[in-house]
Amino acid sequence: MEDLKLNDRYNILIEFVHAHLDFQRAELESVLSLHDIVIGKDCKEIPLPNQDSEYKHRRPFLLLSFDYKYANSKFELDESKVLGEDVFGLSMVNIDRPTIASIFSRVTLIRSAMELFGAGSSFDTCTDNIRDLTNGSAGKEIMAKCMEESSSWKITIHTLGTKYAREEQDAMRSKFSFLDFPGEVKMKSPTNEFLVIREIELDEKGTPLYPRFPTKNVLHKENDARPPLGVYFGRILGGRRDWRGQNRLGKFNLKRRSYLGPTSMDAELSLIMTNLGRVQKGSFCFDPFVGTGSILLTCGLRGAYCSGTDIDIRVLRGRGTDENILTNFQQFNLGRPELVRSDNSIYERHYLTKRPMYDAIITDPPYGIRAGARKSGSKLDKPRPVKEEDRHDHIAQTKVYAVSDVMADLLDVSARNLVMGGRLVYVIPSMTDFDVETDLPNHACFRLVHVCYQPLQSNLGRRTVTMEKVGEYDFSKRSEYLSQVWINGPESANKCASIREKLIELAKLKPGYEEKARHRKQKRIETREAKKKAKIEKR
Repeated sequence: MEDLKLNDRYNILIEFVHAHLDFQRAELESVLSLHDIVIGKDCKEIPLPNQDSEYKHRRPFLLLSFDYKYANSKFELDESKVLGEDVFGLSMVNIDRPTIASIFSRVTLIRSAMELFGAGSSFDTCTDNIRDLTNGSAGKEIMAKCMEESSSWKITIHTLGTKYAREEQDAMRSKFSFLDFPGEVKMKSPTNEFLVIREIELDEKGTPLYPRFPTKNVLHKENDARPPLGVYFGRILGGRRDWRGQNRLGKFNLKRRSYLGPTSMDAELSLIMTNLGRVQKGSFCFDPFVGTGSILLTCGLRGAYCSGTDIDIRVLRGRGTDENILTNFQQFNLGRPELVRSDNSIYERHYLTKRPMYDAIITDPPYGIRAGARKSGSKLDKPRPVKEEDRHDHIAQTKVYAVSDVMADLLDVSARNLVMGGRLVYVIPSMTDFDVETDLPNHACFRLVHVCYQPLQSNLGRRTVTMEKVGEYDFSKRSEYLSQVWINGPESANKCASIREKLIELAKLKPGYEEKARHRKQKRIETREAKKKAKIEKR
């Protein structure tokens, strides 16, 4: 890193939040692709200081380097502009020259980004790189913007949760006094906020691996003497130190919505999924297992036209005029989504068109842990026929819909109805024996883009899969497509089926299971009786 000359390039340091670690890179690449930016082609990923150290945990930083001429033509480099209230770029469209901050702020898992002036494994190497910045034409232009007499400024110290006294922070600031910024020092809302980052080793939870004060007010000298992993200095982009601060994500929290169900997708993951699906203003989005509409709602927040179906009419209707999918949309002043009671296993009987119409299909299919999948049909060999006079409001009977068939039909419907380049994003559960190469459902019309893993328990996790349509659907080959979904046939299909039963079998092996099961059963009985009693008393 110390030998790499960055003075003729435009360098951005990204800081991620410590959440959904496996999704960070995938979400960033998907958002950049909306602007035709490919890492490795249009910008370089620069190794962080001490990249080859023995430290094995995921680091929260990513350094991207753009050719300065390319960056100046692609983006508006007036980075003193403050991000508006739409800090996540929810309805952002491809404007001609957006700011870097407006692009990166759309990525749910990015905390902030800064225009990097220098970086190194120590304060000395970092300051040497800053001094070298003005030796390049790009560096001179970048630094000149910070030297205007009318600009106010301040320097903030960021130590990743490590406590430093004010005097110690001032000592860190003094390392950069040679920059001699003109203008007024202003602690609140300055024109330019500069950031010093002292990166340290973090554990898997994002807390310091070697804290300075493991015991309150007692300094651990060995930990204090450890050198930093990296030191960075630059100018904060978008006028905000923390793009996710001040409860900006909290306003989308499920608890604030009028209508919820047991399988409603959390807001953060829904926002990530819409980015993986490259949803933007004007996109046509579809959720074939819409449920309470939590994923479809975030598509609407991105400015998409929303359509959803579900086989359960009760879920679509909600609990009344004040608790349904539409009231959730109204809560955020969004347009009315198109909702249809439909069976995805016989999609072609509901929708007769063969013309692809969706830019993205984003869904969380039912896989039987909290709610099992159902499809039209009867358990009886000879079901009773429906009278002609009852057909106008008849709700068809349903039967169990095998998870393997759910996934096969989902890929087939998506391949038929996505436009070329459109994306399918879905969630699939998996145990520890799941192999992405052989057990993931596939389709000849799709290429696999991303597979992001989210651990839920020691034996269970779920993968968010992103696929892109790259081939036209041939209706004459439908049977062939369906037969090739599972590479190893029933063996692969079984890996995502019967998850609930597998979890129960594993739970039975734990000590005290029978006693806990009896206690839960008794609790359910008591709750049921209490509800009956309350209902009688209400009468």
